[in-house]
Amino acid sequence: MERPSIGGQAVIEGVMMRNNEKYATAVRTSDQKIVLDKREYVSLTKRYKVLGLPLIRGGVAFLESMVIGMKILTFSAEFFEVEGEEQAPSKFEKFLEAKFGDRMNDIVIAISMVLALALSIGLFFIVPAFLSQIMGRFLPEGRWMNLMDGIIRIFILIGYVYLISRMKDIQRVFEYHGAEHKTINCYESGDEVTIENVMKHSRFHKRCGTNFIFIIVTVSIVVLTIINVQTFWLRIGVRLLALPLIAGISYELLKIFGKFDNGLINIFASPGMALQRITTREPDESQVEIAITAFMNVLEESTWKDEPIDESA
Repeated sequence: MERPSIGGQAVIEGVMMRNNEKYATAVRTSDQKIVLDKREYVSLTKRYKVLGLPLIRGGVAFLESMVIGMKILTFSAEFFEVEGEEQAPSKFEKFLEAKFGDRMNDIVIAISMVLALALSIGLFFIVPAFLSQIMGRFLPEGRWMNLMDGIIRIFILIGYVYLISRMKDIQRVFEYHGAEHKTINCYESGDEVTIENVMKHSRFHKRCGTNFIFIIVTVSIVVLTIINVQTFWLRIGVRLLALPLIAGISYELLKIFGKFDNGLINIFASPGMALQRITTREPDESQVEIAITAFMNVLEESTWKDEPIDESA
């Protein structure tokens, strides 16, 4: 019997683990307690067959990951507010609370998602298109401009990841990212999921979101080179329209990378795996403990576990 697939995400001083029916986030607070947030969630790709079709499910999965990611980041951040006097709510926060009441957090998450998407599209699609348009005057006519666009996109991605990796707080998140991968690798290898066993496993994983992002960048080079458009604003429009297709193809490739283990697959997966040398770091045992706590609460063969920890609904 095939083991249920489990994925995850690192957050501020914690880890989220997720299967097809639920997700759990474990966070270590400043007083060294473990706080657990458990929620049931069935993917839209499981609830609506059409959204689960190949090439469509990738875009849906990406958006769902963003929504859940924003929620768990907000949850984890609640335990690490700046010390000192409590800050008075801003006028904007007061407006949102008066307008939306209990739904304010959902609105904030929605706004954050829109801003994050806009920043990502601007940084990884519009900026490369603009720079390649400028450099295009020095290149032969044809598809060379789109190829240069893709090369610039790769350099921006690597540069962005490297720069944020220099931040101390992000380095902690990357350590929890490593703990997440080690825990899943231990589980998928068939070993008993204990701190001692988890520490022995690799911090790299083929189904990692880092791989997904790198695959998106690579697939976009191929797709946008085939769709050869030279006019700047038309190029921007084509990129936006092609994003769902690019995400869909990338998601299917990610699933293939995670399912098979052979030389050819490893070659194609190697750039994303190499990037994980930046986005993951070796965790300590306390961080692995957090990852295991989240993991144990999403195993399909287990019930919600009553652990000696504080829980948040």
